[in-house]
Amino acid sequence: MAGQIAVSAVAGAGLEIIFGDFLKMVLKARKNNSQFEPSLKRLEEMLKDMDPNIKRIESFNRELDQPEQLERLKGLVTKGNDLVFECSKIHKYNYLKRPIYNKKLLKLEKDVRDHISSVLQLQVVADTKESLHTQNSTLVAVKGVSSGVRQLNDQIGKLSMTLSNGGRVDSSKSYSNTILAGVCSPPLLKEDPIGLEIPLSDLRIKLFNDETSQHIVLSAPGGCGKTTLATALCQQGDVKAFFFSDISDKFKSNIFFVTVPKLRNLMIIVKMIFQHKEIESPDFRSEEDAANHLERLFMQIGPDPILLVLDDVWPVSESILDMLKFRIENFKILVTSRYEFPSFGSTYKLKTLNPADAMTLFQKLALPRDQQSYAPDQEILEEMVKYCRGFPLVISVVGKSLCRKSAAEWRKRLRKCSKAVSILSDYDKILDCLQSSVEALNDNVAAKECFMDLGSFPEDQRIPATTLIDMWAELYNLDEDDAIANLHKLSEMNLIEILVTRKDANEDDGSYNEHFVTQHDLLRELAIRESNSRSIEHRKPVLLEIIENKIPGWLMEQDQLSIRAKLLSISTDEKFSSSWSTMQAPEVEVLLLNFQTEKFSLPEFIERMNKLKVLVLHNYGFVPAELSNFPLLGSLSNLKRIRLEKVSIPSLFLTSMKWRKLEKMSLVMCNIHQAFNKSTNKISDAFPKLVDLTIDYCNDLEELPTGFCDLVLLRKLSITNCHKLLALPEDMGNLLDLEVLRLNSCIELTELPGTIGRLHKLQILDLSECLSVTELPEQIGQLHDLRKLYMIECSSCELPSSVENLFRLKEVIGDQETAMSWNRFKPCLPSLTIKVHKENNLNWLG
Repeated sequence: MAGQIAVSAVAGAGLEIIFGDFLKMVLKARKNNSQFEPSLKRLEEMLKDMDPNIKRIESFNRELDQPEQLERLKGLVTKGNDLVFECSKIHKYNYLKRPIYNKKLLKLEKDVRDHISSVLQLQVVADTKESLHTQNSTLVAVKGVSSGVRQLNDQIGKLSMTLSNGGRVDSSKSYSNTILAGVCSPPLLKEDPIGLEIPLSDLRIKLFNDETSQHIVLSAPGGCGKTTLATALCQQGDVKAFFFSDISDKFKSNIFFVTVPKLRNLMIIVKMIFQHKEIESPDFRSEEDAANHLERLFMQIGPDPILLVLDDVWPVSESILDMLKFRIENFKILVTSRYEFPSFGSTYKLKTLNPADAMTLFQKLALPRDQQSYAPDQEILEEMVKYCRGFPLVISVVGKSLCRKSAAEWRKRLRKCSKAVSILSDYDKILDCLQSSVEALNDNVAAKECFMDLGSFPEDQRIPATTLIDMWAELYNLDEDDAIANLHKLSEMNLIEILVTRKDANEDDGSYNEHFVTQHDLLRELAIRESNSRSIEHRKPVLLEIIENKIPGWLMEQDQLSIRAKLLSISTDEKFSSSWSTMQAPEVEVLLLNFQTEKFSLPEFIERMNKLKVLVLHNYGFVPAELSNFPLLGSLSNLKRIRLEKVSIPSLFLTSMKWRKLEKMSLVMCNIHQAFNKSTNKISDAFPKLVDLTIDYCNDLEELPTGFCDLVLLRKLSITNCHKLLALPEDMGNLLDLEVLRLNSCIELTELPGTIGRLHKLQILDLSECLSVTELPEQIGQLHDLRKLYMIECSSCELPSSVENLFRLKEVIGDQETAMSWNRFKPCLPSLTIKVHKENNLNWLG
């Protein structure tokens, strides 16, 4: 708001005043937000340097009587004013919004630069006309103006780039080109839901016309389509007409869609909403304090209507509902749940699909029109649909699993679904029907085991595909292609959903950092039921969930429990006190620790896991967690893969760790400055066999550690979204085995070292959104094995003539301007295909 007031206040002012106000905004932002200190400082210095040129432009336009030129430039600068203001309000842990701002600022840079150039070219023309009378003086004037053009272009370029750096709010990977998909944005529907027209109409009437229905509970058993219905209700108007676009018109940007799993309390929910509104949330003392802050926030948003959707609420969270009963006009809450919560509000019971809609959905999935497959007779078809009991989830899973199957497989599945139909509860019947589809994987044992492993992750959380690859590579001796093939197999059967958060992500590259997996609660429960069907000593994966420090009974009953499983998953909530039970797990090869606390103590039994090959520490909280007992990890002599997500890695990381067999390391949203830059030990001494390193969203990474380029076995290096990384080591050329180098969205990286030309095995290079790289080194032409180059949002990067020597280069992926730069080298590179990247339209956070 303050930024907008500043803009309007100077709407009729001169260019100098607007630039002066812009400078004041930068000074204020520097004072209040140290996150962007280097960029804002450079911006401040450069604005001061530009002052004489601004006076020159304003004076010139006044003489030519072309006010529209000045007004356009004023508008562009006031946009920069607003962007700096927005950046000053960004929380230091808000990693998820930067690229969308970078793209806005990149466009601002281009517009300002082009406009200044055109203004000064007008001055050249005017001076040239005057030269008919005074030729000698004109030559002097033109020389001065040309110098001015070069100076201003250089300064505007630096200004815009600094703005791009200063406005960084990351990523994005998952934003549409016009609407930011925030952490509480409704998810997107991929296709039209079948059979929801009447429920959509009913809910719409309750939200619009029933003033007594401030709190609505959308209740139905799992798998009925509650989340789909709530999502359809919130959709933007451009999806389909029957989604009632006036819902989004009424609530505008005030629709908050929050999933409420068992391990989530009110403080986390409120923090998510504050983050969605781009407001720094205070440190809440309690859930009551969080509720009070949220009520004040919603009162500030009012009187605009507000819709809060709480998806998948369990009875354990009923107290959250009670605390959210704010007396605010035009404030509505829609809860989806398997339970009714009669004391909270009115209930709308979603029914299962009627027989006609159930048959339509089943035939769409099991008998697609474009597939040549066995078509069962009507009786078998009707019986199969009947056993799905009208549940959309069951219909989709069973229907997909029968697609292109033989008549014998249809009859076999029908017998299994009908076996226990008369003696089981509805819930068990549903799970058993789903189980029959999972058993269809019996011919692919590894895929079936992979499905069971998906119960190892917290409810309603996205699972990084790379984590699953690491797990399955060691548990089942699969390579990456086999692991991904199993993911696609599960996806084809509607047992999971695969989300890709970067539109240009290409599996041909062998990179899956942008791939995530989600799973419906019922399918997760099916995997857990199957895992828990055996005694604890004989379970393949052991899944341990600790809520509010309540240890499961089976663990408390034994003083010295010995787990024989190969996979151990432990999930804790934000109230966990790190008080671990005594446990022996000598056979465990994969350990998953999922937690939410700001301080987390590693369990001492890790020290005795002599066979551990894969370790995953995933913090689902908001800030990087401080780890204690970290030296325990030094004893893991057989560790081959480690993934640390949202943790602060201590300085003793390189000192105490001697993982001689470690091959792959992934550091995501971690604080790593202490570990990398405060240690005197070389990273190559700690991890001598490292071949694959990923560093993503580590915003305190400014330089790589000492001896980094002694990791001579590295084949894949991915340093992405690290916005403070300024330079790569000069001896990068020592990584002679490097095949893949990804540097996308390292926006302050200014250049590639010349020694990069020695990377003769490099096949893939990604420089997308490296906004500060203005030219490629001449030595780039020595990368004779380079096959694919990503240069999206690299329009300001100049190409050296040596690129014509990249004879094996097959693809360049870039924006329109980058493509134009490469077109002139096409005659020298006959095998080259230039692909123009289109804007992302993804919902990464929903």
